[in-house]
Amino acid sequence: MSEEIKTNAAPAAAPAAARPERPARPFMKKRFESRRKVCKVCAEKIDNIDYKNFQFVKSFTMESGKILSRRITGTCAKHQRQITKAVKRDRNLAILPYSLPKK
Repeated sequence: MSEEIKTNAAPAAAPAAARPERPARPFMKKRFESRRKVCKVCAEKIDNIDYKNFQFVKSFTMESGKILSRRITGTCAKHQRQITKAVKRDRNLAILPYSLPKK
């Protein structure tokens, strides 16, 4: 019986050269590729953001009144500065709220 175990174990331990080679795995795999965000202001070809156009300016703020970041909106640095300035003017003139009351 010990001879049968030895004979069955021998074919399982094949030399390393007989194994087929696997293709190399990529180091890091991306799960998904997101689309690059385009500046909404540049796409509409708006030179200067006017604080009087409060509906456009309001689209760059949260419901709570916070200004959305460039990372979220996709605006370029130049226009993000203009948006920030317009939102702050609208808040000062009471066109936009600083924050909503807590419920």
